[in-house]
Amino acid sequence: MTNVHRASTKKQIKNWYICYVQQRIYIDTSIVGGYFDEEFKEATNGLFLRLEKKEIIFVVSDLLDLELVDAPQHVRNLLQKYSADKFERVSLTEDSVKLADTYISEKVVGKTSLEDCRHIALATINRVDVLVSWNFKHIVNLDKIKGYNSVNLRMGFQIIEIRSPKDLIKYGD
Repeated sequence: MTNVHRASTKKQIKNWYICYVQQRIYIDTSIVGGYFDEEFKEATNGLFLRLEKKEIIFVVSDLLDLELVDAPQHVRNLLQKYSADKFERVSLTEDSVKLADTYISEKVVGKTSLEDCRHIALATINRVDVLVSWNFKHIVNLDKIKGYNSVNLRMGFQIIEIRSPKDLIKYGD
């Protein structure tokens, strides 16, 4: 095996390894806003740093796009600073709408939390590694997570891991 071939093979293995181990992280609107919020900035920026280093890929939805329409310009522009290969795009489907509606009908949360339920349903159906959010009332809430996962299992879906960015940033050894 020549040195050129060996180097090429090592590069292919490294690229495969990076792709294989990248976590698929579904982000909701609170993550985009949290980038600019003093309370959430440090952990959110750490998450974006992992994105820049290609350790993770953000799974984003058309629902996120709709929610950002009324956001301040600098918030709307944040994700555009990154190349398209940093993102996986998913869209609302009939199945995700049905699953979100079931979270409501099973009283995991109230009707006013429909958009939150749609984010969770999208993340569940698209089998992401984790949904990350700063919404502690309706999403990153142990009782609610148990409710979402109970519905998921009864409907034949996998459980969904839900965390805040603090759980996903890397701290020094």
